[in-house]
Amino acid sequence: MSETHTQSVHDGDGAPQQDIEPSSEITRLGSLYSKTSIIFVILCTAGLGMGLAYTFGIPIGGKRLLEGQYYWFFIGIFSAAAFIAMPGRKSQRTVPFYDIIAACLAFGISMWFSTHAWDIVQAGWTNIPAGVIFWLLMLEIARRAGGTPFLLVVLILGLYPIVADYFPGLLMGIPYDFDRMIEAHVFRTEGMMGITTKIVAEIVFGFLVFAGVLIATGAGEFFIDLANAGFGKYRGGPAKVAIVASGFFGSLSGSIFSNIAGTGSITIPTMKKVGYPAHYAAAIEACASTGGVVMPPVMGAIAFVMAITIGVDYATIMVAAILPSLLFYFGLILQVDAYAARKGLVGMAPDKLPNAREVLKRGWPFLSVMVFLVWGLLYMRWEYYAPWYACLMMIALSFLQRDTMMTPHRLFGTLRQIGVLVTQTAAIILPIAFVVSALTITGVTGSMTSGLIALGGDNVYLIIALGILACFIMGMAGLAIVAYIFLAVTLAPAIIEIGGLNTVAVHFFIIYYAMLSVITPPVGAAAFLAATIAGAKPMQTSFTAMRLGIVIYFVPLFFLFQPALVLQGDLTPLIYVLPSIIIGITLLSGGLEGYLLGFGMVKPLLRLPLAAAGFAFSFPGLMTTAIGGVLSALLVAWVWWDNKDTDSKTVA
Repeated sequence: MSETHTQSVHDGDGAPQQDIEPSSEITRLGSLYSKTSIIFVILCTAGLGMGLAYTFGIPIGGKRLLEGQYYWFFIGIFSAAAFIAMPGRKSQRTVPFYDIIAACLAFGISMWFSTHAWDIVQAGWTNIPAGVIFWLLMLEIARRAGGTPFLLVVLILGLYPIVADYFPGLLMGIPYDFDRMIEAHVFRTEGMMGITTKIVAEIVFGFLVFAGVLIATGAGEFFIDLANAGFGKYRGGPAKVAIVASGFFGSLSGSIFSNIAGTGSITIPTMKKVGYPAHYAAAIEACASTGGVVMPPVMGAIAFVMAITIGVDYATIMVAAILPSLLFYFGLILQVDAYAARKGLVGMAPDKLPNAREVLKRGWPFLSVMVFLVWGLLYMRWEYYAPWYACLMMIALSFLQRDTMMTPHRLFGTLRQIGVLVTQTAAIILPIAFVVSALTITGVTGSMTSGLIALGGDNVYLIIALGILACFIMGMAGLAIVAYIFLAVTLAPAIIEIGGLNTVAVHFFIIYYAMLSVITPPVGAAAFLAATIAGAKPMQTSFTAMRLGIVIYFVPLFFLFQPALVLQGDLTPLIYVLPSIIIGITLLSGGLEGYLLGFGMVKPLLRLPLAAAGFAFSFPGLMTTAIGGVLSALLVAWVWWDNKDTDSKTVA
């Protein structure tokens, strides 16, 4: 998990400069103008230039880049950047000689392969010894980016073709010897020349550049100030600020861990100051940051993978994510509000809050650029071009204010920030090519789908239950994106075939449950990171995050059976389904936290029944909604009567 912490520095003319300094435990670039940092920025600037040339068809040396040429340029540049920026061990502060050799090898082999791009496509050119070296280098990058668990997932699944014929039943596939496997993994469209490289080098690249420009010009601080101005004065204000700020920030960065590092380092201490326990503050940040990854407009790389997998444009995915993400944040805000009401926590002092008018006056360029990006994606359908145009607009608007002006110092910091984001993302996404290749060439995905259908016995509910379990297990073992890619080609077709369910809803269902592994014990990586910042116990934080994020555990089931919630098909059911879900989430939150909005405290013996009734009322089914509605009415009346008696005694 390669993420960054936000630090503020100043440029030469005294204006505040938003510079992202990589975490000392993850990166080793050092100060902004260290030798390592300068080399890293030069490399990444070259990669940025190649990306611009390929995207907009700008000739280099009188010729446009071929797809294969550009892919190998991208892979070589950012693989070398990964060996420079990402330490092999946490304690490393400098770049050892063997990492310099690894960087040179990754860069040199990729550049050599780029000269054979045409032959690779047309004549099937390969070089197995060089391919093996490159494969080993990518495995090491996988270890540095995602840790040993991620390495094991990529390695074991990547080697599956060698032993595919030894597995029984639905796990049996077409076997490949080692040389043919390397050929497929490295040189063919099933592997490095396929979907994974396309995602990071073409689709996500522009959005990462856009996020880097926004963050480097101060968007992170603006969104935190905006959330403070809007929510800071209310009870439990800092917690609501953390939720809103993480939603905004996550929609830019598309990364759970950089979201926690960027906003959590500010919001968690503030929450603790007003009375939230350390584990609760950390859990709030972990949940809010997790939801940010599926919060439009940018979202995470997994959303782009989904768009390609099901063959729709990104705008469709972005629109489909709106209601589920809003419902999740609605439930989270209700829970922290209920906790604050039950514990008597107040908001922040007015004199410590930023003035909303001043915040908007300073940050209107960021809002304008966000609106422009959404307009470009939804109305103009610019797709890959939209974030590049938005970057140009942001750079132009930065000159209107001294605090954001793109000075040479700030430009260098921006290039470094972009480089860090792209390098980290590439280091996670590129090795997944070996997993995709292994699943594709062996044909195991088809047998897995048919096996799941046979195992489920045509019972869609049983297959969904198996799918939820698979999402959690695979999400814990590696990364959500690995789990999604595997389940999208095995589980999703089975659910769609048996249940006749909406394709977009099914794929979102898989994404949500795969993503939830980062807050779910025993391997809640996001909760653990937030706990480190808060000085809390990791497992306690993870269990608290699981309770706070309860809505996100249920929402996927809701839109799976009612696709109108992801704005698919007939939207008429939203007229009655959406209000019932909102009321149900309110009841569910009140039961979990012991305080029902508008009614008051909930007795311990009523909390679990109230939460269960809220879930039943919100579930999109006539019978469950009716039963849940009756139970909810009775329980709410009980809560009202209890608080009426309490108020009467207080007055007396």
